[in-house]
Amino acid sequence: MPYAQVISLDLAAGVEERRSAVRTAYRAVAATDGGKIAAWLALGENALPPDADRPQHLKQMPSFAGDVLDPSQSHGDLLLQITGASSPAVKKAAEQTLRALPQWRVRWRMEGVRPENRTEDGRGLARNPFHFNEGYGNPGTPAGVTERATITDTEGEPSWAVGGSYQVIRIIRLATEFWDRDTEHEQERIIGRRRDGQWLDGTPSTERPSFATDPHGKITPLDAHVRRATPDRRNPPPLVRRGYNYHRGDDDQGLIFSCFQRDLMKGFEAVQKRLEGEAMARYMLTTGGGYFFVPPPKEHWIDAAFPKRT
Repeated sequence: MPYAQVISLDLAAGVEERRSAVRTAYRAVAATDGGKIAAWLALGENALPPDADRPQHLKQMPSFAGDVLDPSQSHGDLLLQITGASSPAVKKAAEQTLRALPQWRVRWRMEGVRPENRTEDGRGLARNPFHFNEGYGNPGTPAGVTERATITDTEGEPSWAVGGSYQVIRIIRLATEFWDRDTEHEQERIIGRRRDGQWLDGTPSTERPSFATDPHGKITPLDAHVRRATPDRRNPPPLVRRGYNYHRGDDDQGLIFSCFQRDLMKGFEAVQKRLEGEAMARYMLTTGGGYFFVPPPKEHWIDAAFPKRT
């Protein structure tokens, strides 16, 4: 789906019954999902009561090196993501869903688009504001996506969370004007790929290069984005990316980065720590986002996640 509304909500003041509020939200989103619209709900750190059997990695997203997190664009009790084939249809679905949620108030809201959205070799690709194709690092099969993103009963998570996934949202402002002053050759060395996805050593985009044959970074610089993110391309990080571009005026555009994983520490956080000091850091600034948990697709998880009080 090439268009998206990403909406963070907080529980309105005076609402004490979280179970009821979350159930209302879940049903409203389920009613929206279907046909030309895909929609889902994800839980923030404070959506669940303190005595709940919580997903073990669900916490407030920390500030990483170089981040300047704006509280008005960060975190939230609940996340709604609504996607579709046209911007008007997605906006209409989002407004209808929000009207059904009087117990919730909008904390922050972003509109996104995936230019040149397409599927190649089973991978969803799109062009980011830096003119590069994204998505080549994702699995090319549904089974591969499930393996990286869907929690099983072997992770030590609560039984109600099996079948769910951790979602990370990062609002990344990009210095596109500054970036466009560089030559295409320099941009490709900063990223570590050609704009069309081909690797700098000539390896096709659908294959995995061996950085071990270039130990000093003569072909792919050691601080290139793709090399820092995944030093061993034959052992990719256990996450699935699905981001959108945003544009809020000439001086504010960038990425709504989004990824899904079974384990936040082995997935997003491991990659983020490896990216410290990358060459691309001077062109980007993360200003918001958050950690969320996408529950399993059946409503039964609500009763298990929210303990009844006697």
